Amino acid sequence: MKIEFLNKETIVKLICDLQNRNPENYSAQEAAVKTIVESVREKGDDALVSYTKEFDKVDILPEAFLVTEDEYMEAYEKSDAGFVEVLRKALANIRDFHEKQRQNSWFTCDEDGVILGQKVTPLERVGIYVPGGKAAYPSSVLMNIVPAKVAGVSEIIMVTPPQANGAVRPLTLVAAKEAGADKVYKVGGAQAIAALAFGTKTIPRVDKITGPGNIYVTLAKKAVFGSVAIDAIAGPSEILVIADKSANPKFIAADLLSQAEHDELACAILITTDKSLANEVCRLVDEEMTQAPRKDIIEKSIENYGLILIADNLEEAINAANEVASEHLELHVENPFEAMTKIKNAGAIFIGDYSCEPVGDYYAGPNHVLPTNRTARFFSPLSVDDFIKKSSIISYSKEALEKTWKDIDLFAKEEGLYAHARSVEVRFED
Repeated sequence: MKIEFLNKETIVKLICDLQNRNPENYSAQEAAVKTIVESVREKGDDALVSYTKEFDKVDILPEAFLVTEDEYMEAYEKSDAGFVEVLRKALANIRDFHEKQRQNSWFTCDEDGVILGQKVTPLERVGIYVPGGKAAYPSSVLMNIVPAKVAGVSEIIMVTPPQANGAVRPLTLVAAKEAGADKVYKVGGAQAIAALAFGTKTIPRVDKITGPGNIYVTLAKKAVFGSVAIDAIAGPSEILVIADKSANPKFIAADLLSQAEHDELACAILITTDKSLANEVCRLVDEEMTQAPRKDIIEKSIENYGLILIADNLEEAINAANEVASEHLELHVENPFEAMTKIKNAGAIFIGDYSCEPVGDYYAGPNHVLPTNRTARFFSPLSVDDFIKKSSIISYSKEALEKTWKDIDLFAKEEGLYAHARSVEVRFED
């Protein structure tokens, strides 16, 4: 890993490098995605059949898109029973955490007969995208479906690409069944996003789409936004570790490598106040990545986006972390809870030596769908809030409006909206 001293120039360069991974920079892919989206919008199931054959190398008819009960049963038979039990424990933790996020409608009233409030309503139907062509991601299934279920969404539609044999990966199906998906369709890629956004004869249109995917999936979500709501435009994963002399370099090296194995564009950063720690972490990363199963991915990630910065003090390190606004932030310092209070921008904050990032990815309960590419400055993790909508409630009695209508009348006339003014005037002409 590269080691540099933290200063204004190195932070500016780091942020520039991170922004270069932004999905906005993929114009060639964006044109291809636009073609796919429009084709599905116009041709529906026929386009899905064609693209599934082209991209997934699977011949499948529309009547076979929907996963059947027999396929669920087969998935359970092929899944390790011990893992299913672990999945259920994680599911319970995730549900418990998200149930604390529930919001209720509220109302206030005064003696003049003014009733104000907010009505909270779950979305009617949502679509969940789960990657699955090359690997199984049961954790993504749980993290997207559970908050939707807790919010009270009426129907949850999941789409995921089929394997070469035309089936969905068993663990993905088991997770969908356990979490409570209502329907699962064997369709993936940008074409699946378009199907959810506009609907086909087989796949119903949804109100919102959430879930991770490759650049084509991400750009498709961007393309259909407005016709349907989406969670966010996600970029490659990232981790930033803040550490002082009290930190364990072996733990930090392992955590940096765990993030680098996600993707060649994944980013792993350490900011430390201790030069000796920086050197030891660098040595361990270089040593251990040569033996990692995903060595090729890790090496490219570390080469292009791996960085160790040496800060003069902890305050400088925290300020830099707030500038980077990373997806995952680990605090390996003597007083991590005190440091945590100074963090303004991070998707998820992991506190202490034994709160490694995979704890959040799989098991603890908080959502692992997090803001990337510095969007933690203004975005939050996926939550129950993403699956509800709010309506304002306004009720004025005649007596209440009589006391205020002249103020409203004046306001409307100052804006030149005389029909607005007339709307209140007419109620008191007599």
